[in-house]
Amino acid sequence: MISSASAFWRMECRGVAGFARIDPMVSPGVPANHMHVFVGSGGLTETASYADLTASNCTSCLVTQDKSSYWQPSLYFFDTTTSQYELVQPVGGMLAYYFLNTDDRKSKIMAYPKNFRMIAGDNTRRDFTAGNYTMVDPPKSNWAALNQTGQATLAQRATGFNCLNYAKDAEPALLRHFLPDKSYLDANCPDGIRFELMFPSCWNGVDLDSANHRNHVAYPDLVMTGDCPSSFPVRLPGLFYETIWNTPAFKDRTGKFVIANGDVQGFAYHGDFISGWDPAFLQEAVDTCTNPSGEIKDCPIFSIQSLGEAQSCRIAEPAIVADDNVYGPASILPGNLSTFGKYMDVTLHPTYNPSYALPLKATPAIYRSVATNSGSTTAFATAVATGTIGAAPTLAASGMSSFVASVHSASCSSNTQADDNIVSTQYITEGNVITEILWELTTVYVTVDPTEMVSTTVSADSAVATEVTASMPGYSRWHIRSHGRRNAQ
Repeated sequence: MISSASAFWRMECRGVAGFARIDPMVSPGVPANHMHVFVGSGGLTETASYADLTASNCTSCLVTQDKSSYWQPSLYFFDTTTSQYELVQPVGGMLAYYFLNTDDRKSKIMAYPKNFRMIAGDNTRRDFTAGNYTMVDPPKSNWAALNQTGQATLAQRATGFNCLNYAKDAEPALLRHFLPDKSYLDANCPDGIRFELMFPSCWNGVDLDSANHRNHVAYPDLVMTGDCPSSFPVRLPGLFYETIWNTPAFKDRTGKFVIANGDVQGFAYHGDFISGWDPAFLQEAVDTCTNPSGEIKDCPIFSIQSLGEAQSCRIAEPAIVADDNVYGPASILPGNLSTFGKYMDVTLHPTYNPSYALPLKATPAIYRSVATNSGSTTAFATAVATGTIGAAPTLAASGMSSFVASVHSASCSSNTQADDNIVSTQYITEGNVITEILWELTTVYVTVDPTEMVSTTVSADSAVATEVTASMPGYSRWHIRSHGRRNAQ
């Protein structure tokens, strides 16, 4: 269900409150796993509470009533010539959007209560399973029909990496879900890369936090808009982070960009939030700051400080990580972390194509026809791009093992198209559906959209397999030609 935004405001956190390897949510009282960049309350410490944040006499955000703390992993550049890491600076701090999106029931948006906190994204994620990351998401109007409104899928679509070129049209928010490699950024993103992160806006109405800082909240079914799950009935302001990183400063150097947690792909990007709002004041802002401009100056209840005042607000340097080399150059990331993932030397296909919609793995795969034990040539894929699906192939259940063996032996027979690039064969059994995947060293990717999936059922009725012809188109890399300005900081 598609819903519209009632209003929003753009919280300008123009000053960086600090860089530090602490995290009062995940690692209270001890050094955190990786470096963070903090904006907001000057009261942030390794054990900070709501009381600590609100007791601070400053905030790096322009609205003085906002004593919240917002943070995320910082970004580093690894110089392959010197083998040294250097901190990449955020441009203009960070913007925190507060979207006042409701659903068709016009549910009232409630302010964050005292002591409320949450995390978006997942530091442990190592892959993208919400679709083909080299292609834009399907239209949101199709998500429900495609069964793509589960929380795991929505959470992955809540991260974005926006290529900035102010001379061209802007990319939409949350368009790309991976961090492009440096060669792409240098060639296409002269104004930097903008990290984007949408937080859940549905709350269970009971818990102020949870063990993983996620289970007490949920996404509406369209990530930024839509309906909340029934077990998360309370609508909250929709919090959205935007941070521009000064990647152009490193254009003339040879190297790589890596997120402070070691991630070079962007799949483990995440952010943290502890509310420092007075709930009564925030509720008044939610109810009255509804100017569609999004400008904080258009909300009369906000007290706005100067840029200099915001930039002068700093957190105290944590003694427990005083020896960290925050800015570099350094031979290793703070926390002695290693990098993980493969640098993303792919570009984004800007048009959704359901033929390529399923998640990609590191190695490309293609479907081929294989011979069954009845001698028929049958493609045991769950769908074919042509949509030509015959009657379901059948096989005596007791013969399943011998059938799989016969398929394996037949895969290199005259019934199978020869391909010198084939390096291995894999069989996947889901219930009674058998899929053969031939792995090859090419740049051809073939995946299948769930809307075109037809189950292939193996029953005990007959040993006759019906012939099916599969014609799967190839996938090659496409290059985006349009990037540009959107809410430039």
